[in-house]
Amino acid sequence: MTRQFRIIRACSLSLALAFGLASQAAAQTQSEIGVLDVLSYNIAGLPEGLSSGNPETNTPLLAPKLAAFDLVHVQEDFNYHAALYAGDTHPYRTPTSGGAAFGDGLNTLSSYPFSEFTRVKWNQCNGTDCLTPKGFTFMRLRLAEGQWLDVYNAHPNAGVGSADLAARRNNISQMSQFIQNWSAGNPVLVMMDSNTRYTRSEDNIRELIQANNLRDPWIELVKGTAPATGTDALLCGTPPSNDCEVVDKILYRDAPNLLLVADSYSNDDARFYNEQGQPLSDHYPLFTRFGWAAGEDVRTSDTFGGPHGTPFNDLASPHAGRPIHVLTLRGGSRLDAVALTLGNGVTLGHGGTGGTEKSLSLRAGEKLVSMTFTLGKRHDRTRVFSLEVHTNQGRRLQAGSPTADSYTLTAPAGWHIAGFNGRAGDEIDKLGAIYMKE
Repeated sequence: MTRQFRIIRACSLSLALAFGLASQAAAQTQSEIGVLDVLSYNIAGLPEGLSSGNPETNTPLLAPKLAAFDLVHVQEDFNYHAALYAGDTHPYRTPTSGGAAFGDGLNTLSSYPFSEFTRVKWNQCNGTDCLTPKGFTFMRLRLAEGQWLDVYNAHPNAGVGSADLAARRNNISQMSQFIQNWSAGNPVLVMMDSNTRYTRSEDNIRELIQANNLRDPWIELVKGTAPATGTDALLCGTPPSNDCEVVDKILYRDAPNLLLVADSYSNDDARFYNEQGQPLSDHYPLFTRFGWAAGEDVRTSDTFGGPHGTPFNDLASPHAGRPIHVLTLRGGSRLDAVALTLGNGVTLGHGGTGGTEKSLSLRAGEKLVSMTFTLGKRHDRTRVFSLEVHTNQGRRLQAGSPTADSYTLTAPAGWHIAGFNGRAGDEIDKLGAIYMKE
């Protein structure tokens, strides 16, 4: 199915759901399609006297206004965090990392559950940005069963001096490399106070976009093309329009297993005014509505295990989806590694070199159709202790030492298991299945 057709399908179905126009048949597929309204907002929560806003008064005013959005990323959520959460009703929220000088000011408020939440400090900073440990966060947002979105929140170095620009470029490059390592093959959403502009030639926002195949809803839906580097900044007037460029950014990409389409974008400044018509922060709140839909030919399961090791996804390989010729497992006390050798000789492998290796060569027409794995604790970390994979011809391959904590994943009728995703280091820490249509 072409991307253009998939975009039309996702937008029409998701908007129908959003506005209550879906038929009963469409309503039965809500686990496969949906709408995600997101907001990125620097709330200027530095201590009074240091903040360029009035956070002690404004934070309680802006907090209830966040309820309209499914996913909210805030930056500079420092010393008035308690007031922010006291006025908010989202069921899933990140714990604060502390006030100014102690925390990074990054938090997330969500209507959807998330896991694997990680804070990462910048490797480089300059000036007053070094007074608090700024950085970025990573999480995996669960839209529905098997529908996961890698979400990032970030606040790179501010300023336009040569040292500020160098630090910010380093920040952007650091996050870009992290996305390449941790989100390979996954859909991605980045929401941040980037402190960058397309027009500023010393900024590397374009490199982040190009290196990770990201798109900007502001460019897609408003501008058409990015402003030329080295031209005058597109500053906002009062009130701001969608045409002006702000340093706050929303970027995204989809993946074969999860279509993600930006349907609308706005600088939502007017929603966040006080009774006197004054803005509640010195930054603009950016809104985007996304339509999402499960992949037509590729799906993923939920993953099970611990938040350790490095994420992996066989969909990241350009060879994904090719016929599997050999399944290889390594195991002993636990599951050490999984590997698939494809018909073209390429091997997709994850984990370490421990345990005993076992292999199963697939026959003509033989497919992997289900897998059962068990979990346990080692050194207080959850690991995958065993894996047993079954084929459509009744054969199986097993490795590791089973425990009572068991999970079974079975490909839907007309589909088969074509790969794995999860997390791994020296052993397999978390595991899930990639399904492909026959």
